[in-house]
Amino acid sequence: MQAMIHFPDISPEIFSIPLFGMEFALRWYALAYIAGIVIAWRLAVSALKSPALWPGQKPPMRPEQVEDLLTWIILGVILGGRLGFVLFYQPGYYLSHPSEILRIWQGGMAFHGGLLGVIVAAWAYARRHGVSKLQMADLVAYTVPAGLLLGRLANFINAELWGRPTDLPWGVAFPGQAAQTCGQALGELCARHPSQLYEAAMEGLLLGAVLIWLTWRRQSLLRPGLNLGVFLAGYGLARFIVEFFRQPDAQFVTPGNPLGLAWQLGGYGLTMGQALSVPMIALGLYFALRRKPSPDPAP
Repeated sequence: MQAMIHFPDISPEIFSIPLFGMEFALRWYALAYIAGIVIAWRLAVSALKSPALWPGQKPPMRPEQVEDLLTWIILGVILGGRLGFVLFYQPGYYLSHPSEILRIWQGGMAFHGGLLGVIVAAWAYARRHGVSKLQMADLVAYTVPAGLLLGRLANFINAELWGRPTDLPWGVAFPGQAAQTCGQALGELCARHPSQLYEAAMEGLLLGAVLIWLTWRRQSLLRPGLNLGVFLAGYGLARFIVEFFRQPDAQFVTPGNPLGLAWQLGGYGLTMGQALSVPMIALGLYFALRRKPSPDPAP
């Protein structure tokens, strides 16, 4: 019998409260968002309260402004993530059902869209308040991985975004008919890569540790664009790798395209996640390598 890990009995809901004839539940995914925002807030405030980290010992904004910035970013994440899912993954369906585009409670968010939403929101905030756009981007990039780590762990708890079938001993038998339909023999369980945990480790834990080390040990904020570049290239590379193990979106899988490749040329191809990650890697390398160190701040 194949060695595998049976999915733990964890409810997506932490608790629920009946109120006025309705059930109000706190879900792990919502808690991940809340905790990620709180951690990002504290990381940003700590960096802004440390003038030595910034060129000329002048932080680009006051610590009190972070709360206002977070409001803009939360809107950017929600709107960008939803519109990214609509445009990148199911444009045909939503063009036929436009009334469902804003129904985010039904699920369907795309990280790359959310990232674009954050970029637009941060850029707009920086322009309105006269903040250096590149320093703002460095600050935001430094705070994001913690939320990615928690979000991917919540994806695992929700038994969603699982990976391709595997015979490796750490393969997980996820619940549900969709996860358990992978061409295995009748009566046997299907084990899949826990790709959510791969992403949590690479996009969250590892990338976050690198950015914290760069910020506090290597004073990367003295080189505007470095944190932004490392984040974009690091996330893009991690996502590109994990896509080899992650189950592709169902709309891209056909009998003639079992790997779910969205872009194909000459017998080779990329999944949608990989295709969207390539420009991230290129842009990240551009920002990380183009900037020269700023002069040492005055003692």
